[in-house]
Amino acid sequence: MKTSFNLLLWSTHITEDQFDLFKTLKDVGYDGVEIPLFEGEVAHFEKVGQALADNGLGCSTVTVATPDADPRKGDDAAIDHLKWALDCTKACGGDVLCGPWHQPLGEFTGEGPTETERDNAAKVHLAAAAYAQELGLKMAMEYLNRFECYMFTTMADAAAHVRKVNHPAFGTMYDTFHANIEEKDGPAAIRAAKDELVHFHVSANDRGTPGKDHVDFLSAFKVLREIGYDGWMTIEAFGRALPDLAAATKVWRDFFPNKEEVYTDGLRFMKETWEAAG
Repeated sequence: MKTSFNLLLWSTHITEDQFDLFKTLKDVGYDGVEIPLFEGEVAHFEKVGQALADNGLGCSTVTVATPDADPRKGDDAAIDHLKWALDCTKACGGDVLCGPWHQPLGEFTGEGPTETERDNAAKVHLAAAAYAQELGLKMAMEYLNRFECYMFTTMADAAAHVRKVNHPAFGTMYDTFHANIEEKDGPAAIRAAKDELVHFHVSANDRGTPGKDHVDFLSAFKVLREIGYDGWMTIEAFGRALPDLAAATKVWRDFFPNKEEVYTDGLRFMKETWEAAG
């Protein structure tokens, strides 16, 4: 496995004055980072990629769907948005584009997804996956809990969608925060979707420091070892520093005393638990 940290703890758009984060995280012991893709030009992410390479780090990337680029509509805008994100991922030197890019966050109809919405999303994702393959990249669609979306809210939902898209560059991911809410048996959910799993978020049940919460990471890691998972293990945590992101993730109180605790204690816990699961 490869250890990584999601940079959304600091920013939704990493700029050159934040490149010192790369050295900090490398020195702590990370193999890579997860780069947010919420805005910006490909040329900017080429600079990000060079700075990552200079610090010996790899990366994955993360983006979301927007109201103007909504896969539920099945139109070219949604495809173009994902192609932009894939171009930025390639520019960064990344290998996986992850995130909940199946619908805009927090939009609900009062019902579950319709067959038309599922078909439209599959059409968009198939087109994007074909483009990802041309670039040598993988896609990992993230399911969310039912308080944030309705399209895909369990590992079984997400894996079924991956099979519907049916493209080698298209997979799904597991996030321990969302799974803690939605899965009846998290390890069993991972095992059942082993063929569709391409990415993993290590996220505390309160969005704080992994290991200082009640998620059963050991059982999840045992299954990951059992199925031979060797991809990114990315810590994701959220604080109150970014008001728009804090509002979207419902973060209105502090879950950790400082960011350093999250990326140092979190990495130590993740590595120790991975070894204990062996």
